[in-house]
Amino acid sequence: MTDVTGFSARGDVGPPYAMGGEKETLAAFLGYLREAVIAKAAGLTDEVGLAPGVPSGTSLLGLVKHLTRVERNWFGWAYAGLGHQPLDDDEPPRPGETGEDLIAAYQEAIRASDETIAACDDLDRTGARSLRDAEPPTMRWVLVHMIEETARHAGHADILREQTDGATGR
Repeated sequence: MTDVTGFSARGDVGPPYAMGGEKETLAAFLGYLREAVIAKAAGLTDEVGLAPGVPSGTSLLGLVKHLTRVERNWFGWAYAGLGHQPLDDDEPPRPGETGEDLIAAYQEAIRASDETIAACDDLDRTGARSLRDAEPPTMRWVLVHMIEETARHAGHADILREQTDGATGR
């Protein structure tokens, strides 16, 4: 998968040190983290990927669904003004949703988000609306927030994947 910078994170140690301006740097780090989550979720059976790994009920594929909806909410609903209301980002996978479906939905959300990022020529431009009781966020804020959100859940995915089959590392 390639993000708006043309950088593909799969198999790389991380984004290159010199990659362009602020937007390209932020997008590359977000792309790298997105790929880390996908790599952790890939290759598992649905039974294993959907199984809760902690007492709260969080599953590896549940994290993927959460991140899909967070992408859609921040880049699509809040920034671009798409849709009538934000998605419930805490909704767990429904019966019948497969790992393949959930990963494909995440990849589609990423593609749509990357289009929104690419179309933005000013990181200080505010979006259409806010998910909070505040002014709409700037693209810079959305990018930094999504890096933080995705990094946190990539760490959770590392732990959940290790619990399933012992796999560690990127």
